[in-house]
Amino acid sequence: MALSTTTSQPVQNNVQSSPGTGWPKRTAPVKSSTCPSLNRHINLYPLSNYKFGTKEPLFEKDPSVPARFQRMRDEFEKIGMRRSVEGVLIVHKHGLPHVLLLQLGTTFFKLPGGELNPAEDEVEGLKRLLTETLGRQDGVQPEWTVEDTIGNWWRPNFEPPTYPYIPPHITKPKEHKRLFLVQLPDKVCNGNMICWFRKDHPG
Repeated sequence: MALSTTTSQPVQNNVQSSPGTGWPKRTAPVKSSTCPSLNRHINLYPLSNYKFGTKEPLFEKDPSVPARFQRMRDEFEKIGMRRSVEGVLIVHKHGLPHVLLLQLGTTFFKLPGGELNPAEDEVEGLKRLLTETLGRQDGVQPEWTVEDTIGNWWRPNFEPPTYPYIPPHITKPKEHKRLFLVQLPDKVCNGNMICWFRKDHPG
């Protein structure tokens, strides 16, 4: 897909409550939150502003789901709870927001990200993982802008289910996954960033 050179205006999303609506009916007007992260705009730009290429396919570390949880179990004995991060990258197409996902095989989709190294900073680790997955092949380093935490998921056992909270009977969760909003630039300019589809990810 060719890079679009058309200058476009960002779509700005700002969620605010409407006073006196909903159930139960409010008797007093709703005051706007003073928290900067709740009132800050998010700029979304057209998908056509970004250039996509191909890279060699990525492969999962583990050949099967049981093997993945066995590795998690082995690592838990050595380093404790696994820490993972994922990035939420949003663009718009036909005026609607779209989240960019990686496709593995034909039926599995996931957010870009992965496991952190022991003691690795979450934001720096996410930037590393995004560069490994979506970065250029010519060595040019993308400038990722990692914004707010928008989700936390906990894995209580060595099993697939995860929850947005730690169940009260769990004292040693096996994995903590944190989701970050990643603000994309308005367009690819001077090679600052380029997203690549892997050859095993139909584009």
